[in-house]
Amino acid sequence: MVGEPDAADAVARARRLPDLKVGLHIVLVEGTPVSPPDEIPDLVDAEGRFPGDMVTAGFKFFFLPRIRRQLAQEIRAQFAAFARTGLALDHANTHKHIHLHPTVASLIIRIGREFGLGALRVPAEPAGPLAAALRRRDLGSPGTAALRLWTRQLRWTVLRAGLAANDHVFGLAWSGAMTEARILALIPHLPDGVSELYFHPARETTAGLARTMPHYAHAEELQALLSPRIARALADRGIARTSFSALAAAGT
Repeated sequence: MVGEPDAADAVARARRLPDLKVGLHIVLVEGTPVSPPDEIPDLVDAEGRFPGDMVTAGFKFFFLPRIRRQLAQEIRAQFAAFARTGLALDHANTHKHIHLHPTVASLIIRIGREFGLGALRVPAEPAGPLAAALRRRDLGSPGTAALRLWTRQLRWTVLRAGLAANDHVFGLAWSGAMTEARILALIPHLPDGVSELYFHPARETTAGLARTMPHYAHAEELQALLSPRIARALADRGIARTSFSALAAAGT
């Protein structure tokens, strides 16, 4: 999130971890822009921040050319800010998965390729493995059915552009609760293909985290990422860990 106050600290940490693969988390809602607010006035509120109303934003992105121009400027500014860090761009995704919007996705792909973008997250979370892990019936709903339609469109757009993508993602339904116990229960039910598991880890819940993500178990998610039991479970099942850039290099 290159526009946020702690981005420089995150970049400094990443430079000390040369094997860490870092992606650009593009922020177009509920966050801080990189462009000066007066250059993207239709995207920001009175405080110069992106508002959280994704429905209104989505209609504006689709129907208003002047807003699409501002959107393109901000997306380019965020890619350029990432490029200035000197870090290799492993992949891109977006805050709140707003790249499910076709206008946003097309702009990210077009502009991102100029900056070496080779892979983009497709937030397609299958309900079956989650239900099996929890020993419950299928967790599907009308909302998840609609999401599947959007993710199919996004996948088609990504693959048509020649970019790599994951087959599945986990972290939506259990957002903020990707605990060790849940991941251990999920691993035996992971579907074939490439699955991305994403987390929101932290050593402690700060005031800012408590305000924006009040119910998230950040420390437990960090524990899951560091868990030797999860590492052994993946190894025992022959599940290899990889990166988006490796998938892109392999043409996957």
